[in-house]
Amino acid sequence: MLHKTIDFSSLAVSGVRALQPYQPGKPESALKREYGLDDVIKLASNENPMGPGTRAIEAAGAELQGAHRYPDGAGFALRHALAERHAVDPMQVTLGNGSNDVLALVANAFLEPGREAVFSAHAFAVYPIVTQAAGASAVVVPANAPDHAMPFGHDLEAMAAAVSERTRVVFVANPNNPTGTWLQADPLRAFLQGLPAEVIAVVDEAYFEYADDPDYPDASLWLQEFPNLVVTRTFSKAHGLAALRVGYGLSHPAVADLLNRVRQPFNVSSVAQAAALASLADQDYIAQSVALNREQRDWLRQALQSMGLQVLPSAGNFLCFRVGERADAIYEGLLRRGVILRPVANYALPGFLRVTVGLPAENARFVEALQAELRA
Repeated sequence: MLHKTIDFSSLAVSGVRALQPYQPGKPESALKREYGLDDVIKLASNENPMGPGTRAIEAAGAELQGAHRYPDGAGFALRHALAERHAVDPMQVTLGNGSNDVLALVANAFLEPGREAVFSAHAFAVYPIVTQAAGASAVVVPANAPDHAMPFGHDLEAMAAAVSERTRVVFVANPNNPTGTWLQADPLRAFLQGLPAEVIAVVDEAYFEYADDPDYPDASLWLQEFPNLVVTRTFSKAHGLAALRVGYGLSHPAVADLLNRVRQPFNVSSVAQAAALASLADQDYIAQSVALNREQRDWLRQALQSMGLQVLPSAGNFLCFRVGERADAIYEGLLRRGVILRPVANYALPGFLRVTVGLPAENARFVEALQAELRA
């Protein structure tokens, strides 16, 4: 029986038809395969170059013995440990398959056609994706000017002005990826105070551990003050567990209840839960990771600036820097030298590249390769 040709895209919901999927950093294996290289370093995805801590590795390995069993769908042990860490009720903790998952849960629970989500230009690419997938409209607010103290960062006054009666969610990244810029406590708290109570305010703190500005806030301390606040964190960055996909959200219990209604069963594996629980207790490892990042981030900044390049302020484990019109060619040239960076033209930052802070030898190799490309 012959079947007629069907345009399956016409069958999809409207938000999905025009959706552009998230583009992750190029894997090392892909670069080796495509360019025939053996020696490759990846500084593209803001991963912890130290890898997971020993305690997390041991816990994950031990948990594999029970891999034939489904994980604890409620994540009891990890949720209670996180609740104790943040001095909240366990009912306020929502586990996610990475913090990206929690962002999607917020969109699934609170966005629909006719509603809007407000976020800044140059903000994390997942915000528009989850908004559009839910059929809602994205209100992208122009960012700070290039000569601002936080160039291309969030303009909170403009974001507040963009909130309307249709707004249901506001996404704020602090620090922001890919710019690295951050918001200090007083302006962010004032912004949250000015939001309508029915607007869900998501403060995305994926890079929280790396931020060292004394005025950088811990938004999780404001949960009692703002019942409409959702704070997201991840174990993918400072904890070095990116491959295991585990993050979490903190919110009012009633908000967490709604998020858990749309959360997939067993969305965080038992291996990920065990590793995260062990890593949460391994604060010495986190301190070492943060110290290495601070030292090498400063070194990289100085090296890039010595080449005459503009480097954006960063409170994360990466730097965004301007190389100009040759950004695509320089990115390609670095790939051929076995160095993977992240182009950010898709974030409306043409002429910029983003580099993850790596180990000292990796950073030195990147700088040498970039110098060679700039001379080419």
